[in-house]
Amino acid sequence: MIGRPSDAEIARRHRRIREELDRHGVDALVVAATEYTGFEGALRWVSGFRVVHRYAYAVVPRSGEPLLVFPSEARWVGDHGEAWVEDQVFADVPGAWIAGHAADRGWRRLAVYGMNFIMPGRDLRALDAGDVELVDWDVAFDHLRAVKSAEELPLVRRSFELNEQGFWAVLDAYEPGRTEAEIMAPAEALFVANGTQRTTMNMVLSGPHGEAGPEFRHPDPARPVDPGDLLLYSIEIAGPTGYWAEFARPICRDGLSPRTAEIMAAYQEAFEAARRTLRAGNTAHDVHVAVFSCFDGLPVKPGHVTGHSIDMIMVAHPRIGEGVETVLEENMIISIHPHVVTEDETACLYMQETFRVTPEGGEQLSSVPIVAFRGDERRQDVVGEAAP
Repeated sequence: MIGRPSDAEIARRHRRIREELDRHGVDALVVAATEYTGFEGALRWVSGFRVVHRYAYAVVPRSGEPLLVFPSEARWVGDHGEAWVEDQVFADVPGAWIAGHAADRGWRRLAVYGMNFIMPGRDLRALDAGDVELVDWDVAFDHLRAVKSAEELPLVRRSFELNEQGFWAVLDAYEPGRTEAEIMAPAEALFVANGTQRTTMNMVLSGPHGEAGPEFRHPDPARPVDPGDLLLYSIEIAGPTGYWAEFARPICRDGLSPRTAEIMAAYQEAFEAARRTLRAGNTAHDVHVAVFSCFDGLPVKPGHVTGHSIDMIMVAHPRIGEGVETVLEENMIISIHPHVVTEDETACLYMQETFRVTPEGGEQLSSVPIVAFRGDERRQDVVGEAAP
């Protein structure tokens, strides 16, 4: 399997889980995963299994070997042999099976990752009906994975390199008269050919006269793009290594409108502020304040979240936002993408860049400068302008 960790890396992950379970006085961890895009990767991080359809669980006890639990109807969906967790169970109602397993072993407290967004209702009801106390571990498990190991970092970079290639494929395909979907299509083809399967979530913000509407949409396969249309493709993929990466830059042949250009100038300052403050020892709140202070005085407001940790789960904790006092550590990977919406909610600007937290500040993972593109630029003429 592409990106299969070494035995030492697998042991490190399971050891970290057990250390945290012990610290919190929890008997075992249940990791839920689903084919809902962006939420399948935690299971792969723990077990090596890639969800193809339906959902699945890993159960990692504080003492003893982990196991995988699948719904019976998904017996022949997915390559179960590629998982490095060998003990595998197929149950009619996985939640009921896990509840019985916990009772047999005398477990009193069960940490659950995915109980807020991922776990099917029938399984949560079955677990909740048992005698075991359920502990919400959505934030704790994200934090546990947030600092990347030396073995993980090259896998993160491979995903981002592929993601960046997708942006250049979009720019190569850009031509007024083509549709939004036609412009996006070569990047999607590139991603699938290089092993992303369906782990892509590529959207667009667009609109006429150098301005983009504030709502994310699927690229339009019908309407031809006008030279004055502003296109903000949000290119988000998990490469074959399983790690997600996000990237976006504005494209408009006729240039940005005056108010969008004003926001763009502040946006460039915001990314410089992010680069300075994505420093080990600062908090997520510190980064948020530094980023959004760059828009002070403009008639805009926050739309989407400022940023977030990113790994095999697309949107992970810590979030970069007001009041989030999580201290950043070296080798956290953070996606920064303030969604800046005009006060009248008719236009926005949105860019994405992924950074590695270092003791000196954020390391930008792409080679692309924080600028707007006309659509006739080519990679060899632009990458040299990127910030170090």
